[in-house]
Order: sequence, then C-alpha cells, then structure tokens
Amino acid sequence: MLEPEPAAPSEPRSPSRAWQALRHWFDTRESGILSDPENADRIDWLRAAPFVALHLGCLGVLYTGASPAAIGVAAASYAVRMFALTAFYHRCFSHRAFKASRTVQFVFALLGATCVQRGPLWWAAHHRNHHRGADTPRDPHSPRVHGFFWSHMGWFLTPRAFGTDLRRVSDLARYPELRWLDRYDIAVPVLLAGAMCYLGTVLRHTAPSLHTDGTQMLVWGFFISTVALFHATVTINSLAHRWGSRRFATRDDSRNNLWLAVLTFGEGWHNNHHRFPGTARQGFLWWEIDLTWYGLRLMAVLGLIRGLKPLPARALAQVER
Repeated sequence: MLEPEPAAPSEPRSPSRAWQALRHWFDTRESGILSDPENADRIDWLRAAPFVALHLGCLGVLYTGASPAAIGVAAASYAVRMFALTAFYHRCFSHRAFKASRTVQFVFALLGATCVQRGPLWWAAHHRNHHRGADTPRDPHSPRVHGFFWSHMGWFLTPRAFGTDLRRVSDLARYPELRWLDRYDIAVPVLLAGAMCYLGTVLRHTAPSLHTDGTQMLVWGFFISTVALFHATVTINSLAHRWGSRRFATRDDSRNNLWLAVLTFGEGWHNNHHRFPGTARQGFLWWEIDLTWYGLRLMAVLGLIRGLKPLPARALAQVER
C-alpha cells in the first residue's frame, strides 16, 4: 500500500492588517514596508487612529473650560516646540544649516518628537524628498498636483508616507538616539501628555487660585497646543504654495507670506527658502520676521550652536534689485 505523501509545510500566516497597524502605533520599524502597494496612497484610518484621537481630545475643552494658566502653558508649549521643529527638524536636520553638539542636537530632537509629527529622521527624509521634486508628481504634498486637503494632511496618513527613507538621511541615521526617537515616535508625546496632566494636578493642590487641574492642563497643554502646532506647520505645505508673493522665479509654487511667517516663526518666507534652502535664515530683509533666526543667533552667541550658514552674497544682490 502506498504511503501517504507528507503534507507540505504550511507557510506562516502573516499578521493581520489590524495587528500591524496597532503594532506600528508603538514601533514604526517596519512602516516602510508596503504590504499592499495598491492602497499605498489611500488614508489608512486604522493606522491613523492616534492622529484622529489627538483632534478629538480638543473637544475636552467643553468639559474642562479654560483658565489663564492652562492657556499660558499651551502657548508656551506651542512656542518651544515650534522652535524645535523649525530650527532643528527643518533647518538643522533637513538642511544642515548649522552645527550643534550631540547633546544639544538630542535635546531639541526630543522636543521636536513631542510635536506628534513623527521622528527626526522621518521628518528630514520627507522634507529632503520634497525639495527634490517640489510641486511635481514626485512631491507627496503639492497642492498643485494633489489639492489642498491632501497637501495639508491627507498624504501624512497613507502607508507610503509612514516609512522613513533612510537613504536620504544617512548622515543622521548614524546616531542611535535619533533612530530610537524615530522608531518609537509615540513614546515622547505620551510622556508629555502625562507630564501635563501631572502639572495640572500639582497646581490644583499647590496653587488653587490658578483654577486649573490635571484634565484641563492635558486638554490645553497637550491636545489643543499640539493640534494647533501641527496645522500651523503644515500650512507651509499647503497655503505657502498657494497664497503670497514670489520674489524668486523658482521651479515650484512657493510663496512668501507674512502671516504664515509669524505663525511658524519664519517658515512663511517660503519662496526665499526654496531659492536658498541651505541658509539658516529665511527672512532676508529686516522687516521679514524670522523668530527662529533670532533664536539661532542667540544660541550661537551662547555657544550652543556653531557654523550658521549665512545668506549667500548673490542672494542679497537678488533681493536688493
């Protein structure tokens, strides 16, 4: 009698999409692997659930109300983190416009990581790719190609955008601490949320005249401040490629916009930036407010950073014409 053929070994089952999404909330190591290329450019709402929850958290203000203390902390949190994004995530990490010690670099990378705009390597890699093909089909957030909503936030929530293109940031990837922040990009925001709640609880008992508590400080100091920070930042992808003036005839649609410059500490001088992306300064004239540049100048005087790349002489000649 013939022996039955042995059964072929079964292939290991791949984890479900839901499990992958949940795992990537906490560990983004495999986010660059596109398991479903057909849906790579569609919003993955399950993977994006924490981002949605961040916005819903703002509705807590209907329960907590407001207090000067909570609003003040929210404003301070916005300002400190906006500087970390514009000075370090953008001008330092993305464009290498100045140098900093490893300690200073890490401190501001840590602050930038609280912004819920993913890790420093992810941010720099995507921004460098943006400059390589700004306002072309290669640009993931061009309003000319994809429309306003997609350029403002839709692209950010797709599987294609989740991964970090390490080929673009090999200079940064050699720092294990930056790679850790990039891999576990949800850890630091969670710690900040807990710190805000703790601060409010302490103030409730030690300074009751401030009329705040843990829940109110969580809503204002974390949820509202972070959502405002996110949408202010991404106006540079969307609005700064639509509205404003064009000093330089660049190949993209970048614009200079005073109001966006105030909101984003100087990033609104976007046409200036696209013409000369390597300089640490984006407001070229005295009246072009660039708060990040002023902060960087102060840090240089204090010896915290060095090698601020100046505005090229040819840029000044073009501006003054």
